[in-house]
Amino acid sequence: MSEKEYMGEIKISTFGSFSLQGLDEEAELIPLLTPEDEEEMNREDLPETLPILPLRNTVLFPGVVIPITAGRDKSINLIKDANNGSKTIGVVSQKDEEVENPGVKDINRLGTVARILRVLQMPDGNTTVIIQGKKRFEIDSVVTEMPYMTATVKETIENRPDEKSEEFKAIIESIKELAFKIIKDNPNIPTEATFAIRNIQSNSFLINFVSSNLNLNVEEKQTLLEIGDLKERALMTLKYMNMELQKLELRNDIQSKVRSDMDQQQREYFLHQQMKTIQEELGGLSYEEEVEEMRVRAKKKKWSKKVSEHFERELAKMQRMNPQVAEYSIQRNYLDLILDLPWNQYSKDKFDLKRAQQILDRDHYGLEDVKRRIIEYLAVLKLRNDMKSPILCLFGPPGVGKTSLGKSVAEALGREYVRMSLGGLRDEAEIRGHRKTYIGAMPGRIIQSLKKAGTSNPVFILDEIDKLSNSHQGDPSSAMLEVLDPEQNNEFHDNFLEMGYDLSKVMFIATANNLGTIQPALRDRMEIINVTGYTIEEKVEIAKRHLLPKQLKEHGLSSKDLKIGKRQLEKIVEGYTRESGVRGLEKQLAKMVRYAAKSIAIEEEYNIKVSNEDVEKILGPARLERDKYENIDVAGVVTGLAWTSVGGDILFIESILSKGKGNLNITGNLGKVMKESATIAMEYIKSNAETFGIDPNIMDKYNVHIHVPEGATPKDGPSAGITMLTSLVSLFTQKKVKKSLAMTGEITLRGKVLPVGGIKEKILAARRARIKEIILCEENRKDVEEIKQDYLKGLTFHYVTDMSEVIDIAITDRRVKNAKVL
Repeated sequence: MSEKEYMGEIKISTFGSFSLQGLDEEAELIPLLTPEDEEEMNREDLPETLPILPLRNTVLFPGVVIPITAGRDKSINLIKDANNGSKTIGVVSQKDEEVENPGVKDINRLGTVARILRVLQMPDGNTTVIIQGKKRFEIDSVVTEMPYMTATVKETIENRPDEKSEEFKAIIESIKELAFKIIKDNPNIPTEATFAIRNIQSNSFLINFVSSNLNLNVEEKQTLLEIGDLKERALMTLKYMNMELQKLELRNDIQSKVRSDMDQQQREYFLHQQMKTIQEELGGLSYEEEVEEMRVRAKKKKWSKKVSEHFERELAKMQRMNPQVAEYSIQRNYLDLILDLPWNQYSKDKFDLKRAQQILDRDHYGLEDVKRRIIEYLAVLKLRNDMKSPILCLFGPPGVGKTSLGKSVAEALGREYVRMSLGGLRDEAEIRGHRKTYIGAMPGRIIQSLKKAGTSNPVFILDEIDKLSNSHQGDPSSAMLEVLDPEQNNEFHDNFLEMGYDLSKVMFIATANNLGTIQPALRDRMEIINVTGYTIEEKVEIAKRHLLPKQLKEHGLSSKDLKIGKRQLEKIVEGYTRESGVRGLEKQLAKMVRYAAKSIAIEEEYNIKVSNEDVEKILGPARLERDKYENIDVAGVVTGLAWTSVGGDILFIESILSKGKGNLNITGNLGKVMKESATIAMEYIKSNAETFGIDPNIMDKYNVHIHVPEGATPKDGPSAGITMLTSLVSLFTQKKVKKSLAMTGEITLRGKVLPVGGIKEKILAARRARIKEIILCEENRKDVEEIKQDYLKGLTFHYVTDMSEVIDIAITDRRVKNAKVL
C-alpha cells in the first residue's frame, strides 16, 4: 500500500485574518495561510515526541496544504490516533519510494510538522487525509517503531532576510512573474491559480507554495526543504522555475509546430477529397483515374522495353506525389509528352516517282535541277526502304520557292509536313529543351514538332538555318549538329525528355540564303542544292500559272474579272520588281487585283484586259529601270556583274582624272577586298603602261578617282577586278568600251583572270539589262555549261585567262566624245 499525493480539485480562498486554528471539520473551504497564521505557528512549541508519517512521492513544505491517501496499516493507525488526539504529526519523505515498510535508514531526517485538517473515508476503502505543514523539524532519535514510528524531534532554525531588503523583494517579484508565466503556458494548471499566487501575502509561504508545486522529483524538493536560509531557498526555487519555464516553452513550440503540420495535412486532405468529388461531379477524372488512363494508353504504344520501363518508373513516382505540389503538374506534363510522342510510328511512303514529278511540276515552274536531285533521292529511298533519310539544304535567294518545295516533297512522299523557323534563334534550349527542374520547363522544338506531326518520319523543314545566332544562352547551331548527323540522330537527347529519340527516319530539308554564315561542321552534314533565281520568262510563266490565279482567289475574283497579258506581265517584272524570286512580283499583282476588286465593288468601269497604260496608271511610273544597260560614251565607265542576297545585278564602275600628284581615291561604300582590287588594277596598269599604249608620266600628273554608284549600298568581293582595270585603261586611253558588254572576274598582279561565283545569277541579271556579250574567266566555262540553254539565248560569252585579252575585247579603237588631251 502507498501514500500518494492526491491531485484533486481543492477550493482555495482567503478570508482576511481568518485563522486556520479554528477551522471546522465540516468547512468546505480551506483558506490560504496568512502572515498572522504563520507567526502563530512559528511561536508554537514543538512536542518532545511526534508520530512520524513517511511519504513516498512528495515533500511537505511549511504552510502548504496537501491531500494524501493512506494505505499502509501503520499509516492508517497513526492518522486515526493523531486525529483523535492533538492532530499534530511529523511528515518526512522516503529516500526510496519502493520500500514498503521504511525504517530509520529509509527516511530523510529533516521533515515538516503537519496538522491534520480533515480525514475522509473513500468508497474504495482507502483513507484520504488533508494535512497542512507548520514548521520544519529534525528527527533526533526514534523512540518506537510499533504500531507506528515515533521519534524525539528538535526544531531547525530558518534564517530570514530583512523584509526591507531590495534584493529579496526583487527575488520575490521574479518568483511571482515566473509563476504567472508558468501558469499561462502550462495547460494543466487552471488559470485560477494566478489569483492564489496574487493573494499570498507571506513571502516564506509563497516560496514554499511554489516549491511544493514545482515539477521536481522528491530528492530535489527535499534539497529545497533542507536549505535553512530563506533567501538561498528563494534563489534555488527561482532557478528551478526558470528551467521549468524553458521546458514548457520548448514543449509548446514543438506542439505548435506538430499541430500546424497536422492541420496543414488535414486541410490538404480535405481539399483533395473535395476536389476529387467536384471533378467526379463535373464528369472529369480523379487523380487515380488519370493514372489508370495513362496506363491504358501506355499499353497501346509501340515503344521499346527501355522506354516502357522508364515510363513505369516515372508513373510510380507521380503516384507517390501529393497532387497539390507544383512538381506533380510537371511530372504529369512529362508523362503526357512521353505518351503523345509517336514512338516507332511511321507513315507509309508513296514511291510513285512519276506522281512525285507531277506534283513538283504542278507546284513549281522551272527549278529543273532541283527537281531532278529530289527525284534521285526519292528513287534511292524506294530501292532501299530502310535507308536513313537524306539531309538536304536548299540554298538560294529569297522568294524562289525553297520552303514550298519542302511542302511539295512531303505531299509527293505522302509524309507529314513540319516547318520550324530558325531565324533569330539564339537559345540552345529551343533545340534541346529545358531540364525538368526549371519552372515552366518544356521540350525542345524538334520534339514538340514531332509530337504535333504524329509520326516519326515527317518531312521536317528547317527554315532560315543560316540565320541561327548564338548568345550567352548557348549556341543553337552547335546543338543542330546532333540533329543533322545521320550517325548520331538515332539517339537524339532532349533535356526535358531525358531519353534518346530516333530522328534517323526524319527527312530534314534546310533552307538558307547565305552559306557563308552557316557553321562549317553544320554545312558539311548537309547536301547543298543551289536553287537559283528565275529568268524574266520564268517569272512571267509563274505569274500566269500560279501568282495571278492565287491573288484572284484571295480577293474573291475569278479569271473573267481580270486578264493580264504576257507583255504586261513582262512590263511589271522589268519595271516594278528587282529580285531573283517572285515575292515582289506577287505584291505588284495583288495591287492590280485590288484595283479591279475596288472597281467592281463601287461599280466603276475598268479594263478587264489590262494594257501597258493601265499598268502605269495602277502601279505608277516604272521605278526600277536602274539595271538597264546604260549607253557608254564617257571614258572610264564599264558595266560589271555582281551577286547579291536577292540574286544577280549589274553595277557600273566609273573613273575620272583630275590634275594632281597621282593619288588614287575610291568611293561608293566599298569593302576591303573591293578596294584592294582597285589598287591591284592601278598598279598593274602602271607596270604595263607601254603595253596598253599609255604614257607612264600621266599617272604622276593626275589623280584618279574610282566610284561605284549607289553609295548607300555596301559592296565587296573580288569579282569587279577586271571591270575596274578595264575602266582605268579606258580612262587613260580615252577610248570607248564595247557596247552592250559586261564582265566579271578577279585579277592578280601578274594580270591573270581568276574565276568567281554566282555565275547563273549574274547571267540572269545581264539578260534583264539587255546585255549582249559577257567576259568571264576560262574556268567559269563549266558553270555556264551547267545552266539551261534557254537562259543563254541572245548572249555571247568570251572566256579569258589574261587581262590583256580582256582589254583587247572590251576596249575599242574609237575615242570618246570630248576626249581629254593627256
